[in-house]
Amino acid sequence: MIRMLTNNNIQNIGTREDRGKAIAEKAGQIIRINDNSYKVKSQSSDTLYDVISTKIGWKCSCPDHTTRGVQCKHIFAVVFSFAIRKEVEKVRIEPIVSVSSCVYCHSTNVIKYGVRHNKYGDVQLFHCNECSRHYTLNLGFEKMKASPKTITVAMQLYFSGESLRNVANSLKLLGVKVSHVAVYNWIQKYTELMKQYVDKLKPNVGSTWRADEVFVKFSGNMKYLFALMDDETKYWIAQEVADTKFKHDARNLLHEGKEIAGKRPNTLITDGLPAYHDAFNKEFYTNSCPQSKHINAIKLDGDMNNNTMERANGEVRDREKVMRGLKVKDTPILPGYQIFHNFMRPHQSLKGKTPAEACGIEVIGENKWITLIQNASQSKVVN
Repeated sequence: MIRMLTNNNIQNIGTREDRGKAIAEKAGQIIRINDNSYKVKSQSSDTLYDVISTKIGWKCSCPDHTTRGVQCKHIFAVVFSFAIRKEVEKVRIEPIVSVSSCVYCHSTNVIKYGVRHNKYGDVQLFHCNECSRHYTLNLGFEKMKASPKTITVAMQLYFSGESLRNVANSLKLLGVKVSHVAVYNWIQKYTELMKQYVDKLKPNVGSTWRADEVFVKFSGNMKYLFALMDDETKYWIAQEVADTKFKHDARNLLHEGKEIAGKRPNTLITDGLPAYHDAFNKEFYTNSCPQSKHINAIKLDGDMNNNTMERANGEVRDREKVMRGLKVKDTPILPGYQIFHNFMRPHQSLKGKTPAEACGIEVIGENKWITLIQNASQSKVVN
């Protein structure tokens, strides 16, 4: 007897993974509630199954998962859907290496014309075949005596933990003689440039954020650094410096975080500082679903700890020891370290990725500092 296969029978052929992929690729089959909760439509009826992320993995309300304990096609569908969404939202920041036109006559008939050597490094020369003029094109590093490589190596050394004077001494070993003041000026110039650019990016952060504060010294005076971080990707979203801890209004911190991320979190985890409670009610609380939840009863251990923020605070304290205290409240050092943390420093907990990469923002190139500076400089010119 020959058994005829209907369309429904055909859909059920293959592994659970194959069927899950088919569900993910079909529009309208998956309803996303948030990053941890989905509803997946049954292939044989109008039933909606709940697929929820837990600490031990994904759970589904379908009979296949509840009775057999296997990863069902609905879980596979959500996993595939999540991966597809991440890929679609990925941003690639590429190095700018092409020479489009002459800086004098704007002709595109230009060629590379050797390298100029100076005590700070090599600079590429270009020649225009139309106006017969030579020029250098050093996007982001115009009129800088030091080479882009020298400047970015200095920034990498400094934010990795070296003092300004140690950075200057290290550059001397490479044949580059600069003062520690020059190194600081580089950091100030390019931190301000990059911050204007990266603040416009929309990191695909998770739905749980953490906030905490750490004391820092500014010219011997005690102040507090308030920081906001995504729990899933470790992306440092926003920061601000306050003169006091208990009387500070943290609303600006949460508002800036919401503007940068383009959304509010489902859960905010903080300590019991009243400043967070008041700011949460003003910035994140809403009557619409899903409602944001504020957890402000964290402990030193257990599920509701704030270890993620404590590790970040430890990084800042270690950096402050080398700096021997910050000098001014609007110092470029703290936003510079935030950029280093998000875009340059791989994290073991993220399997070697940077927080930006975990958020779908990939900086391409062997020297990510140069890539960011080039794109920031170009963005400033366009705007």
